[in-house]
Amino acid sequence: MREWQVKRRERTRQLIELGGLVAKSGLIDLTDDDRAVIFGILVEAASKLRREDKESLVTLWRRRGKRAFEDDTNNDDLR
Repeated sequence: MREWQVKRRERTRQLIELGGLVAKSGLIDLTDDDRAVIFGILVEAASKLRREDKESLVTLWRRRGKRAFEDDTNNDDLR
């Protein structure tokens, strides 16, 4: 397989996984699938990372994300 094909597949996989995270977060349902709102949320998060204490925000959001993954995993066990 050519190098550009490998890179394209890797990028496609990354985009699919990121879209899955947006879905998993509940943003699609909470915004009635309003992509401008979802994009605005992401732009706001990026803006905060640029102007505020990046490390503390990343630490906070990482903890929240890990807890959400754990909660989701635990809820899967109950289904």
